[in-house]
Amino acid sequence: MLKIIKAGNHGILLPQLGIGLDYSGKQAEHVFVSHGHADHIPWSSNARAVYATPPTKKFMKLRGAKYKVQDLPFKQSIETENARVTFYPAGHILGSAMTFVESDFGNLLYTGDYRTPPSPTTEGFELPDAQIDSFITEATFSLPVYRWADYEELKAEITGFAQSSLDEGYTPVFLAYNLGKAQEIMHLVKDLNHPVQIHGAGFKLCDVYEEEGIDLGNYETYDRETCEGKILICPSSAINNGFASNVRRKRIAYCSGWAAMESRRSQLTVDKLIPLSDHLDFFELISLCEQLQPKMTYITHTPNPDVVKHYLDQRNIPSQFLDMEGEQDD
Repeated sequence: MLKIIKAGNHGILLPQLGIGLDYSGKQAEHVFVSHGHADHIPWSSNARAVYATPPTKKFMKLRGAKYKVQDLPFKQSIETENARVTFYPAGHILGSAMTFVESDFGNLLYTGDYRTPPSPTTEGFELPDAQIDSFITEATFSLPVYRWADYEELKAEITGFAQSSLDEGYTPVFLAYNLGKAQEIMHLVKDLNHPVQIHGAGFKLCDVYEEEGIDLGNYETYDRETCEGKILICPSSAINNGFASNVRRKRIAYCSGWAAMESRRSQLTVDKLIPLSDHLDFFELISLCEQLQPKMTYITHTPNPDVVKHYLDQRNIPSQFLDMEGEQDD
């Protein structure tokens, strides 16, 4: 049986195989990084080799990872001493990968963070063609209240908010995480043919999307002096630190799965809540587990595993909680 050890807030160690998943400890010879969000990047590594998809490798370098990272494209397997490892598209952000590990102890599919249906600014979503023994799944949105609207409806909300704000003389501001969500919004509003300014930390990541052939439209880095009347995108933290504070007539939309909770409106003082998430919703999670029928499902990155476990128990899908933390800025 394959041993799975939680290591730190997000890393996983497979000690029999000498493999770490999003792991920064000292006990893995080979480490596989699922994607470029800060809570999954190992900030130090003692491993003999660290692997990531080409876009994730670029994001890691841009965000400050100092060690050598080897490219591992999707669906190109690598053989370690004890296992065969393959990345599959996770649909979360550009370059995000699920890690499929095959060994004499059984196989394991580690999702990292994932989304199905996938974001249009990713390589899609694809599962390995195999019976899964161990399935490690995030459950960021672990309650039935989290059911996402049809994507075309969400796109219409985003473009409609931008256009109506502009038509009425307001500067639209979208609050969105700098990597993934920001670029997805840029991709969605590009057909409005209106200039976009993005927070500087997000701007430096956009080249990777362009290099991968994803059209982000007409955009530039945020400039306080010229931002009025543009479509603006920044993380939630920036709006409290002076971003566009000189623009008197602006409307703010918070774009996140957490926007499904109406309480976020008063917490953030925003004009519109748009539940656009980088993660799959509760019902998509349950449906995927039904499809895979893994021998054991490990539930991670969740404040509330009991509800997911209850639904899986009802479907005779064995599961247990693997205590790992995830960042709340979706």
